[in-house]
Amino acid sequence: MDEKRHILISGERGVGKSTLIKRLLEACPRPRYGFVTKMRPAGPDGFRPIYIHPAGQLPGEWVFGEENCIGVCDSRTHRPRLNVFNTLGVQYIRDARPDGILIMDELGFFEAGAEAFTAAVLEALSGDVPVIAAVKSRRDVPFLNAVRAHPRAEVFPITPDNRDELYETLLSRIQRL
Repeated sequence: MDEKRHILISGERGVGKSTLIKRLLEACPRPRYGFVTKMRPAGPDGFRPIYIHPAGQLPGEWVFGEENCIGVCDSRTHRPRLNVFNTLGVQYIRDARPDGILIMDELGFFEAGAEAFTAAVLEALSGDVPVIAAVKSRRDVPFLNAVRAHPRAEVFPITPDNRDELYETLLSRIQRL
């Protein structure tokens, strides 16, 4: 078994972490478990809601409701709903099976206070179901630092200049899963 079994793609907002994961998954026939997040346009109050969805679900099947809204934000204020991370988020992670791949798109500062969720993430990184995760590059969040420092995970920084090369590097690794 590879000691560094899990792939963490780390980079700034908008650099292509989620796009790279999506491209890699197109070449991976394994079932998908875990979660993806989606930010929606701002409402009349200026806040943008963010939702969590099962990774195995197609975007056309996504539901945007209170039960899967992980919080709202604007350019300065973040209002996470930790109970959604600690229930749905944990469920999506723990539903992963050995035949599949666990997607966590994405891990950031929003959920850092969700104790059950952060514990489930670290537990998954200690497990044998392969993980591919998008990880925000912030260094001021202890949870993200713990994720990036996990001994079974390898961090791959992504930039606009290395996206295509990184895809080729990770593609061969994904195909061996």
